[in-house]
Amino acid sequence: MQLDLNLLTALDALLEEGSVAGAAARLHVTAPAMSRSLGRIRKATGDQILVRTGRSMVPTTRALAIRAQVHTLVQQAHQLLSAQQELDLAALERVFTVRWHDALTAACGTDLIAAVHRRAPGVQLRLPAESGTDTPELRRGEVDLASSTSRPALPGIRHRLVSEDRLVVAVRPGHPLTKGPLSLERYTAAQHLTVSRRGRLRDPVDDVLATHGHERRVVTAVSSVAFALQLAPATDLVLTLPDTVTRTARERFGLITLPLPLQVPAIPLYLLWHQRYDDDRAHAWLRDLATETVQALFAPPAASHGSPSA
Repeated sequence: MQLDLNLLTALDALLEEGSVAGAAARLHVTAPAMSRSLGRIRKATGDQILVRTGRSMVPTTRALAIRAQVHTLVQQAHQLLSAQQELDLAALERVFTVRWHDALTAACGTDLIAAVHRRAPGVQLRLPAESGTDTPELRRGEVDLASSTSRPALPGIRHRLVSEDRLVVAVRPGHPLTKGPLSLERYTAAQHLTVSRRGRLRDPVDDVLATHGHERRVVTAVSSVAFALQLAPATDLVLTLPDTVTRTARERFGLITLPLPLQVPAIPLYLLWHQRYDDDRAHAWLRDLATETVQALFAPPAASHGSPSA
């Protein structure tokens, strides 16, 4: 027998109103139509549900036993099929996976975590290491929000341009490059440090230099920006990183930043997510908060911190 789930709504109304006429008025149908629904309910359940006693109708023992369960099921169905309710951050319990570039995580991951936990204490965040651009984790639902410096190539991946950054040269206080103007020749002759999860001694800066007929001396590659920012103040190694990434290090390690003596296009920053989350209010809140957090990082600093480029 194929069941009509609309009968649940009719049954709920009948049990709440205790009459065919009352249930019909409640659901805006005619009394004969509701009477037919009651007949179908009786056939499906094998129970009279409502029996006449004088001028009124009373529920059977079976009807009394299932009344609360029927009402709960109808309410759950309405919530499932109706428009999403207002997001209650205080009650939100969810796990989000945010896979950002190491530099972005180092720059504002702490601020994002603090903002999430302050507004939605029941939310848990995972910030795993970045695995590469346009990886399928977004499509598979393993990652909720990612970062990229390029537009996504995979279908179904949404993107939002949140800001643009510029590359700067970061060195320790007293470094030889801080003595006098920084020329391209002095820059390339210095010993350089790159950040690469795969230990590569070359990055896009080297490609730009090659187009100008120059080559720099990269002597060390480390796997994380955090380690690079700790290493630079203790050595003569030169870091070339996005400006915003170095801001915290200027305060913490006293790093000096200099303008890059080379014309390099601005670095765009995109947030990426799968289209399945377009109408997900909790996810929309997360990506808006992430956007707000990143853009706050890109706001002009209140004051310089010993940088000749300020």
